[in-house]
Amino acid sequence: MGRRVEPIQWAVDRVLKNSREFSAPGWKRGGTIRTDHQGRLLHTGTFARRTAMPKKFSGRDTAALEAVEAQTLAPYARPSADAARRYVLVDSGRTLAYRTAFQRDRDRILHSLAFRRLKHKTQVYVPYEGDHHRTRLTHTLEVAQISRTIARALGLNEDLVEAIALGHDLGQPPFGASGQETMAGILAGSERVDGIDAAVLAASGGFRANYQSVRVVDRLEQRYDHPGLNLTDAVREGIWKRAPTDDPIEYPDWVEEGLNVGVPALLEGQVVALANRLARLTHDLEDGIRAGQVSLLAAERLEIGSVVAHKLGDSYRTRQGRYGRQNALIRGMIHLLVSDAVVQAATRLDEKLDADPDAPREIIVLSPSVAKMAAELEAFVEAQVYRSFTVSRLDARARTFLRGLFAAYYRDPLQLDDYVLLRYRTTHGGTYLRDVPGTRVTEEVETRYQGKPEFVRLIADHIAGMSDSFALKEYERLFLPFADAEGR
Repeated sequence: MGRRVEPIQWAVDRVLKNSREFSAPGWKRGGTIRTDHQGRLLHTGTFARRTAMPKKFSGRDTAALEAVEAQTLAPYARPSADAARRYVLVDSGRTLAYRTAFQRDRDRILHSLAFRRLKHKTQVYVPYEGDHHRTRLTHTLEVAQISRTIARALGLNEDLVEAIALGHDLGQPPFGASGQETMAGILAGSERVDGIDAAVLAASGGFRANYQSVRVVDRLEQRYDHPGLNLTDAVREGIWKRAPTDDPIEYPDWVEEGLNVGVPALLEGQVVALANRLARLTHDLEDGIRAGQVSLLAAERLEIGSVVAHKLGDSYRTRQGRYGRQNALIRGMIHLLVSDAVVQAATRLDEKLDADPDAPREIIVLSPSVAKMAAELEAFVEAQVYRSFTVSRLDARARTFLRGLFAAYYRDPLQLDDYVLLRYRTTHGGTYLRDVPGTRVTEEVETRYQGKPEFVRLIADHIAGMSDSFALKEYERLFLPFADAEGR
């Protein structure tokens, strides 16, 4: 009886079979699969193997990199050569082009202000109350790492998944999930804010983090002569569809073109959506254990915990120290979930290519048995971490801070930073508020600011972009008598 072949081996074999002859200098086509004695996947080699370096090597420009993609990517991957973006790129005097479209998008996101602020935004536990709590930035990097691992195993475009992963949380407001829920409640008119009519709040367009992330890259980041970062449509689509989009809302200044509304995300986007969930579940559990909110024994009793402990065998049972066992358990969970996602995707890709290759489908999913384990883990993390006393108290504080900031800015727009007021003048006309004579400020505020949904949206954009530390300092500056004008 022959050895069982994992579906991933079929996927790689299919890629190699369908790829054209590889012709980049110093490389040749090839690929390897190694399995253990039970036929389980151990390693997927690269589809292109390096040979001797040519005597003269002048580097690879964009065309050469796209040629590499054409030879190495799976037939169902999204090549950079097909990328489209809203505005024509300006070369700005560059003499060399050595990045693909998706590599350029990745770099634009990395250099954005919104990406930098992620380092001071909460994932679950506030970052300033411990050195090792994850932040939105470390979570984002972990999502990117898991995404690239899955994409590499399936022959998908790693640069595309990396760009989507790095940009997927740019619109996340301060204070984690509670901040998002509070902002959504405020802009739906259901979360009361002193001095603002609920109808005015509701008319501003609502709030969802995935929509806000697209708004950041499409409009709010200002680094070029056009609004936003001018990312490719594939990256924009992946950022938007990292969360469910089957219940759309009317978002202000929304550019629907290029987002492929109504169909599942492209495969690279599906990879990031699943990687985001896997990273959140396992790493939030780890942070909960480290914070003392979750018992390691309780995590081991979960189905996924017991499966991992059983697979690790004596190396886990005899491991000394809680820290070592905790790390081994989390590593094992991530490996189990990611491996299952790869194998399941390879199987579904087989079915897709044999049926209708162009039909949009949900491909990057967990198998039913592992999906059941993940659902149990998600419910456990929800109960033990997200609803714990520590996190619940942080959530209550977040609602107080965000409602207070909203009310203060709406009541007195002069409390907003100069650049915020200048943006409002640029987009909606009128006189810069600080240039209005003192005797006319009240009238100007009442006629051009208060009661205007677009002013409410300006406040929402400003608050959503804040880091936790900046929001706290603003609250102190506005409400606490001992803080000076700079919030110190």
